[in-house]
Amino acid sequence: MTVEAEETSMDLRFKVAGRISRPVHEVFEAVVDPDQLSRYFTTGGAKGRLTTGATVTWDFAEFPGAFPVEVVEVEQDRRIVLRWEAADDAQSTTDQPVAGAAYFTTVTMEFEALEGDRTLVTIAEEGWRRTPEGQRASYGNCEGWTNMLCCLKAWLEHGITLRSGFFA
Repeated sequence: MTVEAEETSMDLRFKVAGRISRPVHEVFEAVVDPDQLSRYFTTGGAKGRLTTGATVTWDFAEFPGAFPVEVVEVEQDRRIVLRWEAADDAQSTTDQPVAGAAYFTTVTMEFEALEGDRTLVTIAEEGWRRTPEGQRASYGNCEGWTNMLCCLKAWLEHGITLRSGFFA
C-alpha cells in the first residue's frame, strides 16, 4: 500500500494504491457492481452499476445517508472517474454554512494488470479547497479510500468483510 499526498496552489489532492492478488477484470467488477461493492465497502448499500453518465448512490451504515456519485467515465478494466460533493462543511465566522460552499471533488481509480494475475489499484482524489475544512475532508477521504482498498483486498482474496463494525 502506498500513499502519496500532493498540494498545489489551487487545491488539495492525494493518491493511494495497493495490489490485489486477483485478475484485473475480477477486481474491476468488484468495484463497478453494486452488489459486490455493498458486501465489502458500502455497508448501507450501493445502488446502480458504475457506467459512464450514470448517477449512483452509496450508503455507509456507519455514516447514514446515501451519497449521490456521478460517474464521469468508465473504461472497462482500466479506469473509473467519479465526482461527488466535497463534504468539508465550511463555516463562516458567524458559525453559519458558507453560501455557495458546495463543490465537487473528482475521484480517479486506475486498474493495472500485473504479472501473476495480480492487479494494482490506484485511487486519486482532488479538488478540495485550500481551507482547514477542505484539508480535514481530504484527510478523511484519504483514510476512506485506503480503507476501501484494504477491504477490497480482504474480500477478494479471503472472503473477509473488514469494514463491518470497523467504524462503529
